[in-house]
Amino acid sequence: MREIEIKADRPSLRLDLFLAQTLSGLSRTKIKELIEKGLVLIDGKKAKPSFRLKGEEVIKVILKEESEPSTLLPEPIPIEVLYEDGDIVVVNKPPGMLVHPTSRIRSGTLVNALLYRIKDLGPIGGVLRPGIVHRLDKGTSGVLVVAKNEEAHAALLHQFKERKVQKVYLALVYGPLEGEGEVRLPIGYHPRYGLKRIPKGKKAKEAITSWKTKEVLGDFSLLEVTPITGRTHQIRVHLSSIGHPLVGDPMYGRKKWAKRIPQDLKPIINAFSRPALHAFKLGFFHPKDNRWVKFTAPLPQDMEELLEKIHAYYKG
Repeated sequence: MREIEIKADRPSLRLDLFLAQTLSGLSRTKIKELIEKGLVLIDGKKAKPSFRLKGEEVIKVILKEESEPSTLLPEPIPIEVLYEDGDIVVVNKPPGMLVHPTSRIRSGTLVNALLYRIKDLGPIGGVLRPGIVHRLDKGTSGVLVVAKNEEAHAALLHQFKERKVQKVYLALVYGPLEGEGEVRLPIGYHPRYGLKRIPKGKKAKEAITSWKTKEVLGDFSLLEVTPITGRTHQIRVHLSSIGHPLVGDPMYGRKKWAKRIPQDLKPIINAFSRPALHAFKLGFFHPKDNRWVKFTAPLPQDMEELLEKIHAYYKG
């Protein structure tokens, strides 16, 4: 058995809905089942799923240990740690690394590296995703926070769901793009390609991305991008939708830009084999004492070198 204690902070919300919004990996049906079995206590007393919270209550959730033990192995993979304390660890994820294992890929992920570094990192939020509260695409580099205990996990997850987390990315896109703007396009599934997302696709959900130009580099632009929502491939889909896809993006790129690249730059651009997207800043309220903290991750070497070569071409 393991227990999770959460302080209610949303008055008037139903107990089952509050827990569904706060706890990762548990459906509302499963939460209702736990409540009805008396495994959810409010200030030490049993309650019904429909109980309306007043705020400030202490909720205890009693969970059985995972029936299937984790088969994930800790691996001594080097990772750049930007910050660590007893509740969180903030890392600079390198490009090309999956955040967590999948049904087919069980090694070489950030989770494998974290299991090696953090000896007591248990199945917080699920066996395959211990401590994970948000993700970056495999090809995306940058700052990412991981929870080291249940309380931190619940608090961070709540902040992401309530859009209280500040996320800022650097993106290199095709085409000159001046000023700033906002893209508001719901994102859903592609009807034929399961991994691909498209504007107004199947089961589309609200998606909002703001952008601001940092620098125009000839036929390219370096943007500072802030996703307000957190949909899969959101930045990639939205920037492509306004005609400025990410350099190196094999899924959302546009052929017209490949034809317009100066001949001398084509080998350099074609050699960049991932979306030129980097999670530059991440700000949130620390789950322990609620103070605002912000972390930045320097550009990875491949993106830094790409920008230097583009600079050299247009300024030379």
